Amino acid sequence: MRLPNAGGRTWLKVLGAVVGLVLSVLLLSTAFFKWNLHGPGDLLIPRFPLGKFVRDLPGHLVWLVPFMLLQAALVPLRAVQWQATLRKPIPFRDRFQMVGIGVFVHNALPGKLGEVTRSFLLSRTHNIPFIRSLGSVGVCKLMEFACLMLLVALSFLGPFGATMAHFRTEMEVAVSLCIGLVALVVLLAHWAAPLGRWLHKRHSLPRVDSFLSHVGEGLGTARSFKGMAKVFFFSIFPVFASALAYGLALRGVRIPGGLFAGAVVLGAISLGQALPGVPAGMGIYYFVTSWAARSLGSSAEDAAAFATLTHLGTVISQVAVGAWCVHRSKLRIRDLRKGGRLANAAAHHVAHEAVEPAPP
Repeated sequence: MRLPNAGGRTWLKVLGAVVGLVLSVLLLSTAFFKWNLHGPGDLLIPRFPLGKFVRDLPGHLVWLVPFMLLQAALVPLRAVQWQATLRKPIPFRDRFQMVGIGVFVHNALPGKLGEVTRSFLLSRTHNIPFIRSLGSVGVCKLMEFACLMLLVALSFLGPFGATMAHFRTEMEVAVSLCIGLVALVVLLAHWAAPLGRWLHKRHSLPRVDSFLSHVGEGLGTARSFKGMAKVFFFSIFPVFASALAYGLALRGVRIPGGLFAGAVVLGAISLGQALPGVPAGMGIYYFVTSWAARSLGSSAEDAAAFATLTHLGTVISQVAVGAWCVHRSKLRIRDLRKGGRLANAAAHHVAHEAVEPAPP
């Protein structure tokens, strides 16, 4: 039986996809063209000869190969990091496989729902409530963000100190956001479960009390300084590997001292793509990376090569690892397409958990 508003939802999805595609193309084009919106002449002005750009791309393989290896290494590094936020031991092979599938969903399918997918897989395969699984992943991502902000702050001491001074305001906003998120997670870790139990005793708002109880359990690592420090320590390795990858790429496109600026570009990418579900993710990536490379002194052609090859290198390396994990798990690709049926199932799973009674 077809729902009355099913057609309307379909049209909204189509409209959202079209708007996202147009916006992504517009943002992506800024890496290769200047938009001439005011003056006479052509609307799009090439930043450099496109033919020469294509011919020069193979010359970047010298840094592209180590970049891809470092990006592929993020899967096992995040699998190790994840255990630090889980209350029960999960075999490394299982964690590796779930992180790999999440990476595949994030890079190969629309919606950027890889973290939701790996949380749901953990919930289904190890009998852990979905909200708790998602909370453990959230703590991982938050500590990675904190590590990244520390690396970006340290980059002010490097050879780009004068250049970085222009981004001081943005840096202060990002650090303030990081501190605020950490404070919010710590508060939720300490008070979500007690508040849920209080509501449960009063027999009021059963959905809310169950949700808060699961949130408190999922963020349990954040209840102690030792737990947060442990997650922070294991978060250093994936952040440093990714920052080193981008630093090598910046050095490869002839930016002096570019090895020290990888964290800066990684921070810009992370902030630009922070919200899951945004349909213009690829366009945002090209806009942010090419703009950052030009701001650090790269030529327009090298900045476009940096954006193009880091994007392709990330997607190819991580999708390859993720596709192997999907194959090993015997999941079907059609179960993951269009944002993932797993993600939709996760949403229903949350609703189901919300009506269950909270633990005593």
